[in-house]
Amino acid sequence: MRNTQRTLAIHKHIALVAHDSCKQSLLEWTQKHAEYLKPHKLYATGTTGNLLSKETGLEIKSLLSGPMGGDQQLGALIADKKIDMLIFFWDPMNAAPHDPDVKALMRIATVWNIPVAINQTSANFLLASTLFGQEVDIEIPDYETYLRERLS
Repeated sequence: MRNTQRTLAIHKHIALVAHDSCKQSLLEWTQKHAEYLKPHKLYATGTTGNLLSKETGLEIKSLLSGPMGGDQQLGALIADKKIDMLIFFWDPMNAAPHDPDVKALMRIATVWNIPVAINQTSANFLLASTLFGQEVDIEIPDYETYLRERLS
């Protein structure tokens, strides 16, 4: 499949996700970086989104809880080019019942070539990048052309 470009706007659409054992860590990270995150559109899976919104005052669009379909909702938003960045504090030491959904979410983020942070350090690097505060062109699959060629 060919690639095309997509422009990530200055104000990003950022998904915030955390496994249960990492929610406190994501909360502390979000509180520390609330001013950086405030101008952006924030999304989160249910429990995480409600916790972050309540504790930080940030406006966050909460989806379903991850195990109830929230990971899949985020994946669909990524495929629809409505999420620009994924910050997912996951627990590599404990298997979750929805691990296949988590793997699918990480796969779709990779397919659509969005920046992904999986811990505090990588999230800090994303926020500290000069690219965070500007428009950025990224390469993505040219699915529309692929469909036109397959159907002609």
